[in-house]
Amino acid sequence: MFIFSVNATARVARDDIAVGDKKPFIVYIDYVDGFGAEQLCKVYLMRAGFTDIEIEKRKDVSESLRNDQRVIDADKAMKAAIEGGYMIQMFDE
Repeated sequence: MFIFSVNATARVARDDIAVGDKKPFIVYIDYVDGFGAEQLCKVYLMRAGFTDIEIEKRKDVSESLRNDQRVIDADKAMKAAIEGGYMIQMFDE
């Protein structure tokens, strides 16, 4: 599993986001390959209506943490990514 800190620009308006607004995200990708996880991160954000995707930080989550039920129970985003393959969370600035 990989966790990415990302900034992306809205290409479509939605809720409180105008076209051109730059928003920060954290993206969890449950994938074994780092390059593939990074590409999936970009694709999922594009599908969500964002462009100009800049990955600022990358973290590889160790298999021992990914398999530790206490860690999974404490991190709802990680749990969602394990169950669904990925999870995207946008932050308010």
